[in-house]
Amino acid sequence: MPNAHAPSALPRQLRAEAVSLTFSGVRALKSVSLSLERGRVLGLIGPNGAGKTTMVNVLSGFNTPGAGRVLLDDRPLQGLGADRFRRIGVARTFQGGRLFRDLSVQDNLEAAGVGLGMSRRDAGVEARRILHWLGLAHLASMPASALPYTDERRVGIARAVVGGPAFLLLDEPAAGMNDHEASDLRATIAQLVEHIGCGVLLIEHNVRLVLSICSHIVVMDAGEVIVQGDPDAIRGSERVRHAYMGTADGGDAALPAPTTEEACA
Repeated sequence: MPNAHAPSALPRQLRAEAVSLTFSGVRALKSVSLSLERGRVLGLIGPNGAGKTTMVNVLSGFNTPGAGRVLLDDRPLQGLGADRFRRIGVARTFQGGRLFRDLSVQDNLEAAGVGLGMSRRDAGVEARRILHWLGLAHLASMPASALPYTDERRVGIARAVVGGPAFLLLDEPAAGMNDHEASDLRATIAQLVEHIGCGVLLIEHNVRLVLSICSHIVVMDAGEVIVQGDPDAIRGSERVRHAYMGTADGGDAALPAPTTEEACA
């Protein structure tokens, strides 16, 4: 899906360097470093309270780190707000959807385009193209408030794609989805990487989905990175099983193996 509104020279890398953040004396992030490359899918997993969403908030400009920094290529982004992050190519979704519930699906996407500086006409063209490309055109006139939960999450992704971001941060996009819907989401993420060339950060509790599509995975617990590596390394890590699966010493718990369909994809 070509995008006429994407910048001509998109950045290649979004990274955090030794990011720490404290809320009311509680350390939410502890010297977290990670790197997201264009054209790659990076997984971020961990138990509830691990700091995953806080990390996304930092990477998208919603929170400013107390220590460390976020860079777009070699450009520090310190002091830029979330709206500026979005304009320079860092888009995100939210766990709660956060659509404009009184607007139609089409108008939700148009609003994103206008916010990026497009004319209303160009924003409308962009919205229709994205909805058609993602198989959501039948929802265009539906009020966002009437969307089923899983469709709301898919529309949230469509809205984030407006403008052709260089990086797309997906916060729990598969929440509430069944296996078939999660498989469709996996195909959508692969499409985005292939056709837009964006880098995708996938934050998920659906470990099977993460293991099936991510080339590199970062595991957080208690605000810090405890392990990172490829899917095989993560699947075989006792420390990950202990933190993520809640076993006392790794025990017999195991992260899920890929299905035949996933392994062949």
